[in-house]
Amino acid sequence: MGDEPIPALDRRLEHRVRLAIAVLLARHEEMSFRRFKTLLGETDGSLGAQLRTLEDAGYVAVRKEFQHRRPVSWYTLTARGRRAVAAHLESLQSLIHAAGALAPKPRGGRGGGKS
Repeated sequence: MGDEPIPALDRRLEHRVRLAIAVLLARHEEMSFRRFKTLLGETDGSLGAQLRTLEDAGYVAVRKEFQHRRPVSWYTLTARGRRAVAAHLESLQSLIHAAGALAPKPRGGRGGGKS
């Protein structure tokens, strides 16, 4: 990799919890708040703030319902969110590839090897 620019990352997806939410939703059609909480180990307040950030960006949509008289929030990834996740992951791949190109090359030393 030469002097190519570093790919732009989506600032809204740089936070590990927001990226995890987006990736989980890219793999599953929808997920409940409770399931996110179990998988990510976040507090209600922290998880709610991260979901709100993604919702405000138009990356996720929320549907609320009651099950057995309890409120349940279901989240889905919007088309805009899917595009953002794909672009972010592509940028991360490019960055990883660029970092690999910068890694030191193993030296072919004398001795110790087979002839």
